[in-house]
Amino acid sequence: MCCNATCWLTAGSIIGALLAILGGILIPVGDIIIKGEIDKQAVLEEGTLAYENWIVPGSPVFRQFWFFHVLNPADIMNGSKPKLQQRGPYTYRVRYSPKHNVTQNYNNNTVTFFQPNEAIFESSMSIGPEEDEYTVLNLAVAAAATLVSEDVHWLMNRWIKQSNASLFQSRSVKEILWGYEDAFLQLVPNIIYRGNMTGVFYPYNGTYDGPYVVYNGKKDISKVNMITRYQKQSTLSYWKNDYCDMINGTDASSFPPFVDKNAPLYFFASEICRSIFADFQKEYTLKGITLYRFVLPKRAFASPHVNPDNQCFCTDTVVSYNCSLEGLLDLRGCQGGKPIFLTLPHFLFATSYILDTLEGLSPNIEEHETYVDVEPITGFTMHFAKRLQVNVMFNRTEQVDIMSNLQGEFMFPIVWLNETAVIGEDSANLFKSSVTTPMTVLKAMQILFLCLGCILFVPCSITLCVRRCRGKKA
Repeated sequence: MCCNATCWLTAGSIIGALLAILGGILIPVGDIIIKGEIDKQAVLEEGTLAYENWIVPGSPVFRQFWFFHVLNPADIMNGSKPKLQQRGPYTYRVRYSPKHNVTQNYNNNTVTFFQPNEAIFESSMSIGPEEDEYTVLNLAVAAAATLVSEDVHWLMNRWIKQSNASLFQSRSVKEILWGYEDAFLQLVPNIIYRGNMTGVFYPYNGTYDGPYVVYNGKKDISKVNMITRYQKQSTLSYWKNDYCDMINGTDASSFPPFVDKNAPLYFFASEICRSIFADFQKEYTLKGITLYRFVLPKRAFASPHVNPDNQCFCTDTVVSYNCSLEGLLDLRGCQGGKPIFLTLPHFLFATSYILDTLEGLSPNIEEHETYVDVEPITGFTMHFAKRLQVNVMFNRTEQVDIMSNLQGEFMFPIVWLNETAVIGEDSANLFKSSVTTPMTVLKAMQILFLCLGCILFVPCSITLCVRRCRGKKA
């Protein structure tokens, strides 16, 4: 039993040393514990935190649309520059149904599924009803002109007149987005344009995207949610090039854990028929959770002269002016030849030449860039904004009366969308209680033990040394 100061000081030094050692041990051990728990919860398997948010998003996903209302349709057909006015948003809830036909493939640690395509109109988040009408480009007429050779343009001109069609028409929001039966297409043979229906996203509701095959992370967590096959193929066939046809990354709903801010994030989007990447921009806090923001950079859609990797995405030297235009993605290869071109909204990052052919557009990064906000430890996506614009390419056609007086070639915008979601309060609190709080407590214990150990060990040890020195002198 300690009965003097020396005894107590010795005990304090020993206890302090043990606490400091324990705090030091907790640092690597704590990291192992955290990694083990993250590896467990990030697996796409029933019962994990990742699976619950993967099978159906834990937060509502909304897709907002803005339409480009044409103010001077008659003047355009007589050679004037188009004047456009943005109208919107019209908002739909999407991704609200669970993934379909989910099958775990335990032989190769993958999971197969279909993604349902459904949209519910949200009137409270829209400026008007789906029945609102706007003057927009006639999709069928503009597209058909590029699908046939000039030798039969006279025949297309005849069908246009018979159906009383025009280059511009008034259509409802619902028709423009999800489809309508077109009188002009009823006269066009299926070999040119299949079916009588057209619309920017026709068909969508009631369809399925996939099948997808992704790694479930069971044996290798660094591959979790990485797409290995899409529509039963390990590569695409749109671009006729190994690099551009790669299916690379996840679907952006989540990424492998322990995200490196110095490396780009790769993800595949079937809407744009390619894989693409995002670069780290900043670190910030959302609802008490630290996130990394990755943004779609300018070089992703840059011309091959700026980014040589994009050479295989340049499919037509005439349309893209010897591949020198920036900010465009030609989707004709995966749209059955239809002249659909994808850009960022208001032609953000696109060559100024395109903007000069139109009036009423004003690109800005804050409203029109695409980004994904990822929690870096788990790789879970907590907030994202996917912003894209659908455009139709057409030009003056001498043998088609309604297109014979156009000023030249157009990259004509129809609609742009913002698909977005942000983690809700309940989901954020659940994440913090399941992941953030335990990590914080563990780190606090590490610091507490180290500090207490040092507070006890250092003064007790120094005092003991002083007392021993004095005792020897005495």
